[in-house]
Amino acid sequence: MASYLRNWISAVPTLSSLTSTTPAPPEIVEFAPADDDDDDAATVRGSDDESNDIPPAFPSLNSAQRAGKDTSLSSSPIPRVLTDTELMPPPPLPGLAARRPGVPSGLSIASSSLLVPPGASSLAVPPSTTKAPKKASKKVALAPGHGPLDWANLKKSGTDLRGVDSLARITAAQLKEHNKKDDAWSAFSGKVYNITHYLSYHPGGEKELMRVAGRDGTKLFALTHGWVNIDYMLDECLVGFLVPDS
Repeated sequence: MASYLRNWISAVPTLSSLTSTTPAPPEIVEFAPADDDDDDAATVRGSDDESNDIPPAFPSLNSAQRAGKDTSLSSSPIPRVLTDTELMPPPPLPGLAARRPGVPSGLSIASSSLLVPPGASSLAVPPSTTKAPKKASKKVALAPGHGPLDWANLKKSGTDLRGVDSLARITAAQLKEHNKKDDAWSAFSGKVYNITHYLSYHPGGEKELMRVAGRDGTKLFALTHGWVNIDYMLDECLVGFLVPDS
């Protein structure tokens, strides 16, 4: 405890030390309001220091851009308006006068006549699609209860539409024997179908379908309605497959 008090007393500064080390009070300086003339003078005096904050000129005063002949961009902040002669020149004649719709510019008038007929526009529909079909559709009025849905229901009914016990290999001579209205067979893509029951359901009529009775009707079928899925349409009428006579 005694050692602690001695250290504390020794750390307290004495009066003499305080008087010897105390600094003198700061000198009070009074500032008078500055006049306008003094501000101008201060501005002039401080211009040298403020010049360090001004960004350098771009392009530089001694740069190659400023040394060029065309100083219109560097000397004036407003862009120069181009004259008519400096703008894009018009297409050379007779390029514009000789152009025809739908014809490339590299082709001549004589060769372009092969592409676009005289008096026709390039936006016009091609002639091949404007011609009337050679043969109009010959759909006939079917008897009541003989529509596509009726035929589908007949196939599902379990009625025997084949007329044979099993599938067979049928020659062209055998096929030719079935060419009657009550016994009509026809071959399509190598498959022979009994079309007897389908005659009254055919949208084109019985007469048109009888044209292929007793023979191969693949070509006529493709020309008339090749998009029809005949395998699905006559799957319950399949009787065999067409083979050569030999």
